[in-house]
Amino acid sequence: MPLQPLAVLDSIKRWLSGASASGSVAGYEGIAAWAQGAQYAFRGVQDEGFVIDGRLGTTPWRLEWGPSQRTYFTGHELRLRAEPGVEADLQLLVLTRALQERLERTLFDQYVEDVQTRIDNETPPEMRWLVMFPKLGSSELGVLREPYVALGNGKPWLLAWLDGALSQALLARRGESADDLVLMLGRGRLMLRTPLAVPTVPELKRCLLLFETALQAAHRVQEAHPGGLPPAGPAIAEP
Repeated sequence: MPLQPLAVLDSIKRWLSGASASGSVAGYEGIAAWAQGAQYAFRGVQDEGFVIDGRLGTTPWRLEWGPSQRTYFTGHELRLRAEPGVEADLQLLVLTRALQERLERTLFDQYVEDVQTRIDNETPPEMRWLVMFPKLGSSELGVLREPYVALGNGKPWLLAWLDGALSQALLARRGESADDLVLMLGRGRLMLRTPLAVPTVPELKRCLLLFETALQAAHRVQEAHPGGLPPAGPAIAEP
């Protein structure tokens, strides 16, 4: 018996719906299911990776996995970002010590090759901050002094941010993974970057837990000091 017009139309709609869904999560079905179960919004990015949107309380965050946007990471990276409502002129950076040493060698090589203009205008802000701002000393870093480096233009803010839960989360993360890590506050935005060749739900959950801990710590410092903490140096204007 030939199909009726409405039946044909329904079949086409179901086929198109199924094709769209499979195209958006192909290869990431487990991650999409986890995101849906946690009430996050998942969408695939064709030929690149995926994006997940969620919230911590009233603060939206975005997780992205795809080709690295930084030359110091090869392959793919995981990015997390949110706006915690802090002062826009804060410029704070926490990164793994091995990455810090590698970036400083790169900056030195660029300098001795007389390409200062490139360092100023094309180098990512986290690399410029390495030579512009003072680093915390070993005693100030405490338990983080071996695996991490921390610096910025607001030393009191940085110390308050790292105090307690964030330091413990960073230390726990280093015990679980030897991958490089960048955690930074700038232009009012909190950002986390780490190389990630293959995304898995456990790794996404670990990185998200660290990021949300950093976000909560930023909220805590901002609420405790709504007028701001005294900066250790001027903010650098970003191009």
